[in-house]
Amino acid sequence: MQKRKVIIDCDPGIDDSLAILLALNSPELDVVGITVCSGNVPAKLGAKNALKALQMCSSLDIPVYLGEEYPLKRELVTAQDTHGEDGLGENFYEEIKEAIVNEGGVDFIIDTLIKEENVSIIALGPLTNIAKALMKDKEAFKNLDEFVSMGGAFRIHGNCSPVAEFNYWVDPHGADYVYKNLSKKIHMVGLDVTRKIVLTPNIIEFINRLDKDMAAFITEITRFYVDFHWEQEKVIGCVINDPLAVAYFIDRSICSGFESFVEVVEDGVAMGQSIVDSFDFYKKESNAIVLTEVDEKKFMYMFLKRLFKGYESIIDSVEGVI
Repeated sequence: MQKRKVIIDCDPGIDDSLAILLALNSPELDVVGITVCSGNVPAKLGAKNALKALQMCSSLDIPVYLGEEYPLKRELVTAQDTHGEDGLGENFYEEIKEAIVNEGGVDFIIDTLIKEENVSIIALGPLTNIAKALMKDKEAFKNLDEFVSMGGAFRIHGNCSPVAEFNYWVDPHGADYVYKNLSKKIHMVGLDVTRKIVLTPNIIEFINRLDKDMAAFITEITRFYVDFHWEQEKVIGCVINDPLAVAYFIDRSICSGFESFVEVVEDGVAMGQSIVDSFDFYKKESNAIVLTEVDEKKFMYMFLKRLFKGYESIIDSVEGVI
């Protein structure tokens, strides 16, 4: 099997960390680097959290790059009320000393696209790094294979305003710039599909019967997240948005949708809203593939089997968990 080279651009973050774990445990992927911007937490903190996820998978050889610390225009608003002050559920793990965070995330994206063939980007956070890289060297993106963005909302309500999803709300100018300037169609993995991906108490209890180290990490970092989801949305469990973007990149049968022109509202009461022209009012060429349907069970089986290798037969045989 030929591995697909990917850059993971993210803002770890609890669900970003879970997405990194899934990517590193997927034989289809060759993660050539991780770039970090501010979003769920400030970028410097997010980069340190990325190292913690890499350590969980014995993958500290994968480079982590610090990217943009502020959105293009608006003031930074983080989601530490959702992810904890440390971004990992307020567990305050010790910093990783066996690896460093590199500077120059935007340049790393550009240089990798220039030097490597068939590199894709899975963007799990605000699109600030991507927008900055596009502004600096749009030609480099002609070598981009595919672009997947966890962000946006089509027919479902937002998660930080009535209409806006968090990643695009944090940097609406960056998101709109990427949608209007990227030469490849953006696979928009938005709230319409990610809201259906819920890590339930049943699943958390189940994984604790399996691999203790991985289960302990997942349980610890999501506990804060579970409490938040109950207080805010009365969801029992927690929505894990970002791993779905990784799973979809690997297996397109997990999600489906349609092509459309998309733009992002930059200012005002609808700031961050992804406007999906599903009825072709604008008569503009489609720039996105908007996902609307998801097989949540297929995703969860993939997620569990890859993070808990060696327990696949047990995962398949236990009923009523997924």
